[in-house]
Amino acid sequence: MRTQLLKTSILLTSLIVLNTASASEASHRELAVPYQKGSVYDTYGFSPAIRAGGFIYVSGVIAALPKNADGDVVAPTNETLKIAYKEAFDAIDKILKQAGSNWNDVVDITTYHTDLSTQGAAITEVKSRYISEPYPAWTAIDIDRLFSDNGITEIKIVAYSPKN
Repeated sequence: MRTQLLKTSILLTSLIVLNTASASEASHRELAVPYQKGSVYDTYGFSPAIRAGGFIYVSGVIAALPKNADGDVVAPTNETLKIAYKEAFDAIDKILKQAGSNWNDVVDITTYHTDLSTQGAAITEVKSRYISEPYPAWTAIDIDRLFSDNGITEIKIVAYSPKN
């Protein structure tokens, strides 16, 4: 009986230690990119990216159409869409690098489109310049509008890149 009680006590202690370690790691989060005064962190209260355990969560980056001299949004064409997506993917690339990661670490992409039927081909073409096999999971969602008046798509990324 005493041996059984001791074994049960050791097992319970081990489980508590394991659960405490995984819970503290799961709740731990830190800025994944260097802090810059006056950045979106200060202005809007969010981080470009957060590291939690081995994951890096990149906030949505907006692909936006340019505006003309009068301040009107340029009409979307295949070329203007590709330019907007390239700028957004370049911005994500910079964030990933600042976080100590790269496109090979990306495990999930979520894109929010203001007109998925006209934007799908352009984003797929540009995305293929950054992403290689094995491809990450990708969810594309059609929405009403974005925060930015000239925004066409918001791109959110999750990467798995444990610190060494």
